[in-house]
Amino acid sequence: MVTRSFQVRHNDSDFAVVYDTDDGLEVLKYQLFSLTSVPPEEQKIIGADDDSVVSDDSDLAAVSEKLRLVSISDEQPEPAAGNDELLKSDEELARMLQAEEEALMYQQFAVREDNGAFEGRVRPYISQVLMYEDPIRQEAARKTVSVEQLEEKALVSLAKEGNFTPSKKQQDHAFLLQLLFWFKQSFSWVNQPPCDSCGQKTVSLGMDAALPPELLHGGSRVEIYRCTSCPTVTRFPRYNDPLKLVETRRGRCGEWANCFTLYCRTFGFESRLILDFTDHVWTECFSESLGRWMHLDPCEGVYDKPLLYESGWSKKLNYVIAIGKDGVCDVTKRYTRKWHEVLSRRNIISEPALSSVLANITKECRRGYTSQVRSALEDRDEKERQELERDLRSTDDASTSLPGRRSGDKEWRKSRMEDGSDESLSLTGSSCPLRQCVDEHVTKIYNGFLPILAQLVDEGFPKSRAVEVLEILKGFLINLKKSPFKTRRVSVDSVPNISQSVVRQLLPSFTELLSALSLSSKADTDGRVEISLVGPAVKTSLALPVTFHALDVTIRNLKSCENFVKDSLCLPLLKLNRIHSGVVRASGEEIPFGIATSAFDGTRMSKWEEPNGAKGCWIVYKVSDNQMHELVAYELMSANDAPERDPMDWVVEGSNDGGSSWHLIDKRTSQLFDGRYQCRTFKVSSEGFLSNAFRFRFLRVRDIQSNSRLQLGSIDLYSRSS
Repeated sequence: MVTRSFQVRHNDSDFAVVYDTDDGLEVLKYQLFSLTSVPPEEQKIIGADDDSVVSDDSDLAAVSEKLRLVSISDEQPEPAAGNDELLKSDEELARMLQAEEEALMYQQFAVREDNGAFEGRVRPYISQVLMYEDPIRQEAARKTVSVEQLEEKALVSLAKEGNFTPSKKQQDHAFLLQLLFWFKQSFSWVNQPPCDSCGQKTVSLGMDAALPPELLHGGSRVEIYRCTSCPTVTRFPRYNDPLKLVETRRGRCGEWANCFTLYCRTFGFESRLILDFTDHVWTECFSESLGRWMHLDPCEGVYDKPLLYESGWSKKLNYVIAIGKDGVCDVTKRYTRKWHEVLSRRNIISEPALSSVLANITKECRRGYTSQVRSALEDRDEKERQELERDLRSTDDASTSLPGRRSGDKEWRKSRMEDGSDESLSLTGSSCPLRQCVDEHVTKIYNGFLPILAQLVDEGFPKSRAVEVLEILKGFLINLKKSPFKTRRVSVDSVPNISQSVVRQLLPSFTELLSALSLSSKADTDGRVEISLVGPAVKTSLALPVTFHALDVTIRNLKSCENFVKDSLCLPLLKLNRIHSGVVRASGEEIPFGIATSAFDGTRMSKWEEPNGAKGCWIVYKVSDNQMHELVAYELMSANDAPERDPMDWVVEGSNDGGSSWHLIDKRTSQLFDGRYQCRTFKVSSEGFLSNAFRFRFLRVRDIQSNSRLQLGSIDLYSRSS
């Protein structure tokens, strides 16, 4: 092993890099990526002494200590502006139109005479979608959903973005997304059904004739399976009636989309079943918040990513048809950016004949509507048609990586060639936007423990008794959480009698913590003390998970505290002066549940996940209003799973100019987290440097051989008190 110290110059900045040459050039490039944001594939490293290019064949132990880094893209000549750009755009459009014209010309010869095959594929779904309007089916679906819980989650999701007073349209949109996530967790995918008798694995025996009870719910196709452990034969009817699917809650993409679309209609969303002729089905809902139809795939738990199938799954699409109670529509153009290629595969029916069939079916669906309703629907149809044409000419979002198929077992996905090229099977962002941290409540909750612990010390509570008090407080808040979120309240009488006197004794010290939770205490004329909401209910919903996490960490730290005295009221037991409300950007993130701000939200229910961070990544925190802070400590918490993704080596830097230049504050190597949700405190020895931005450069994770990811449950930054 040879450890080298390099001075790397990029643009007008110099970077010091300490590097083990045995790790190879790739790891060095990832370290430089974390410093400069230049992706490894765009890096050109040059020896400053002899201008030689450093390559995989170079002896890293012998190259110059002074290096220059240039971005390959920066070396490319600047494209001509103005007319040249317009000319290039016109040329691309002309090529696309020519390819489309050629595909239409080819289609005239390739398309077979219309024999009703296309209409025969579409028409059966009309009666299918009309089932979603049935009040009995809707009521059955509604009974399976905890509406209040989804409403609360929807409001919390908006609050995390800083929106505490959303409009009705925004609330509805957020509720729809929570309905999608709930459905993804509550419905089961079936590869082979488990044995009806013993629950063990089964193998396919083919198909069987449907029985009368199965036909009653549209189960005309029945798969049969033999158990590998007992002689039982298990039947798997492919039910079409969403009422039955609400009961069974299992199936493949057809059952998933069928049942989920019923749920969407149940809660009042304009919905359509989307039929992909290359064997997939999903849902579209009209989002009043977005003012357009939105793609939702319940099997994948993905929304508003219509290019998922072409770009992620590598599907060769031909016909994608939207089927709703108000008519049918060809929406293929929403799901492709290769229209001329798609046209060449549309050989079931000619384009004019297709338009005629869809128009006739739509006219039938709208028969009996008033002229005013028909006119409104036709206006929306025209707006969508224009929208589809615009979508077709738009460019892909290169910063978002669309994954291959995730539903179904691996061999089945591979046999369908839908597994894509993304082995991580995740929706990721390689260019993380600047995100606002909505976490002032986290700091207030941490500060709220000071008067509680201080009173326990002042009144001479032994450590064991102090732990008991915090456990009582936790139980008290658990009872509060169980009450309806819009009217949360709990009485001191809800805790055991033996604890009520303690709670009443310490209640004044709870005031600051309760305030952080948007709660207050009030005693009635009988001396009965009740805790209730004093602010928007969503603020309490947002703060409660943070408080539970903080209580667990405090109880754990208190148990390991040698002496519970006034001098112990500091980190890690007491977490004062936490920096909050900054903005965050990272080298990458998992969408939507592993975004960068998840590292600063104070709860173990979330995490920041960097899909390509194992060999190097970064996250930058810019302080609000450019306030200057001296960092005295920080805490990192391991995430819920996958210890191989834990950071092991990292550098912490501060900037006094908003991130233009960086100063080393702390460096750690060979760090190990002993368990999940472990919170570790690191005190900073480099004192006196004031910063308005902080950067963590994670150089490697615990296992870089079998894993490409880095993840963290939380990051907390603490400044010196003023």
